[in-house]
Amino acid sequence: MKRKGVFLLLMMTMTLLLTSCWSKKELTDLAIVSAMGIDETKDGRFHITLQIINPGNVAGGMQGGGGSQSPPITIYSASGDNIVEASRRASGRISRRLYYAHTNLVVVGERLARKEGLNTLIDGLDRDPEFRNTSTLVIAKNSTAADLVKTLTPVDKIPANKVLKTLEFTERKWGENVKTSLQEVMKSIESPGRGAVVSGFRLVGNPQQAQKLDNLQESAPAATLRASGIAVLKKGKLVDWLYGKPARGTVWILDKIQGTDINIDWAGKKEAIAYQTVRQKTSVSAQVKNGKPHISVHTRAEGDIGDMEVPVDITDPKVITKIEQSLKKEIKKELRVAIERAQKNKTDILGFGEVVHRTRPNQFKKLKTEWNDVYFPKLDVDITVEAYVRRAGLRNKSFLSGVKENQK
Repeated sequence: MKRKGVFLLLMMTMTLLLTSCWSKKELTDLAIVSAMGIDETKDGRFHITLQIINPGNVAGGMQGGGGSQSPPITIYSASGDNIVEASRRASGRISRRLYYAHTNLVVVGERLARKEGLNTLIDGLDRDPEFRNTSTLVIAKNSTAADLVKTLTPVDKIPANKVLKTLEFTERKWGENVKTSLQEVMKSIESPGRGAVVSGFRLVGNPQQAQKLDNLQESAPAATLRASGIAVLKKGKLVDWLYGKPARGTVWILDKIQGTDINIDWAGKKEAIAYQTVRQKTSVSAQVKNGKPHISVHTRAEGDIGDMEVPVDITDPKVITKIEQSLKKEIKKELRVAIERAQKNKTDILGFGEVVHRTRPNQFKKLKTEWNDVYFPKLDVDITVEAYVRRAGLRNKSFLSGVKENQK
């Protein structure tokens, strides 16, 4: 009898715990935010721009009632003294509850990033239990965040996906951009003596045209979004932009290169041979000698021959060795340019201080207060590069070699 009483009490307790729906959220009551743009107003307040998905228009191929076209997103904006106030004010203009759990993109205006920095707004986003700190962070280059968030894109119906996929594929194929999450930026800013890098995005074309459906009906849209360099952050504020070799060298040292193309000169012709990396690994080590830190960077790259604009006999091992030596020089040059640019900015975006702190914590305590301004700009860095040619595509003998022989 006692056992039955205990079992009954347990069943009643479980019933009470399993029958509540206090946290339910109806889809028809939610406004799903796919991207958030954050700018600074003239009077120093935060101005947010919300990109809200129209589910029916996305699923229905942008067809509205009566056959008229409707955009896949709707834009709402509001201002406030902080991010929370701006978000609350925006709710007064929307008939649904703002839902940030699917916000995958945060765009920060260049003016705000330079003047106020990202620290304050990151704190507000990180405190929100609904907002994911895995969201990708980008900075609007030469424009406002609002212009980027409002832009309609032709291939990806949801513009936020256009930005995310572009960053993902350009990082994988070219290497001059890096997809950085809110969490990664926070860790970089919090690390002793460390700077942060964030990819830039810019609007090419007329901002007003970018918001119209007419822009999507052209085979070559007059306005579009494009990845544009890497932003350098020092103490959370934008201090410089990196493009080309300094940008790729930075991504290379950070060991985030997934694939890229390196051109080398051959037989008097500029950039005659294209080398495509297949895999690479970069490691950084540190030592402290006589109170001065010393950094060693080692990179190993393997890849294929992608294109040759001059006749080259790559069946000859000596020729392959010569190509590999040229590749080593070119990669080393890019890494050196990236290091010198970071030292000029007095911002350790390469994480050298973090390596010293990890391997020599006691010595780094004496250096960290002046790391960026004193020690990092004068840092001695040794660079070692290994580069190997593994394959040559579908042919060994150059097509141009056969053409040259037939013309004799």
